[in-house]
Amino acid sequence: MPTKERYIISLGGSLIVPDEIDVKFLREFRAIITREVARGKKFLLITGGGKTSRRYSDAAQALGQLNSHDLDWLGIHSTRLNGHLMRTIFRSLAHGRVVDDPARRVSAKEPVIIAAGYRPGWSTDYVAVLLAQKYQGQAVVNLSNIDYVYDRDPRKFKDATPIKNISWADFRKIVGNKWNPGLHLPFDPVASKLAQKMKLKVVVMNGKNLPNLKNFLAGKKFEGTVIS
Repeated sequence: MPTKERYIISLGGSLIVPDEIDVKFLREFRAIITREVARGKKFLLITGGGKTSRRYSDAAQALGQLNSHDLDWLGIHSTRLNGHLMRTIFRSLAHGRVVDDPARRVSAKEPVIIAAGYRPGWSTDYVAVLLAQKYQGQAVVNLSNIDYVYDRDPRKFKDATPIKNISWADFRKIVGNKWNPGLHLPFDPVASKLAQKMKLKVVVMNGKNLPNLKNFLAGKKFEGTVIS
């Protein structure tokens, strides 16, 4: 990917806030991004909600009956809280405001832009695809807590097979077409439909394996699933 383009990285909330805020992970992640910025690369980082979102949703549902719109807004603001945390972490490198509307392209001179959730019904995966479209990104790197996309849920099926390369048509057969808040899928089905239309490449990898991310950014062999 040319250095004039930004690497679009969707940073799963489970990495930022697996239970408590993972300071060790964030320190190491910052070091990698800072090093790559020094080498001329630019980044757009989209943050998920993580355990913060789930805790608010669980508490709200325990206290009253909520609809999906209410739950989505709790998740959106959780992503924005994590986004502001990331902007603070990258203060010397990042654009001064967290992008919360993917339809507006910011004219940022800074090498790092932070983005977060936008509106109900839109996952951060979908926002990442829209941002890739807006910023002419060739690929979205989806950092989560899985090593690969599997042919079926590895939590339920011990014989689930990891997939290294898959077409959008075949991937969508696995994840379906509908999105609901809290779904545990490698990539949002609605975002997948748009990514297929755009012919966008999405790379799914385990964000906890930061040496693997370094390999990817260096153009070396890496572990993960390429969807295209």
